[in-house]
Amino acid sequence: MVNALYTAHGHATGGRDGEGASDDGKVKVKLSVPEGLGGDDGPGTNPEQLFSVGYSACFLGALKVVAGKEHVKLPPETKVSAEIGVGPREDGGGFGITAALTISAPGIDKAQLEALVQKAHIVCPYSNAIHKTVDVRLTVA
Repeated sequence: MVNALYTAHGHATGGRDGEGASDDGKVKVKLSVPEGLGGDDGPGTNPEQLFSVGYSACFLGALKVVAGKEHVKLPPETKVSAEIGVGPREDGGGFGITAALTISAPGIDKAQLEALVQKAHIVCPYSNAIHKTVDVRLTVA
């Protein structure tokens, strides 16, 4: 059970070829279906792009938390990049996602950063949300 400290509210209309917005108006996006999913690759974004940005930001936040607990100062250039894929599941029962995160922190020892990344993967709410259904590939650059 989670005791939510913050709850975001958003909605979408039209599915993958529609619009989405947060209820407070801070986010408003046009959605387009990527060519790889049979769409026209229009000017809008898609759920996978939005997830990649959200997961990157969330994971970086978790990384900052664990680094702070270990008295490691991450440089401002620390970056988390996410690749989120979508496609049919092997069991034929629908669609699933793939996730790969690449983490870089210039000036931090690679072994130390790898240890912090493993701890961040345990702390990150996005990682926790998908940990039993998606194999997340973690790479330290």
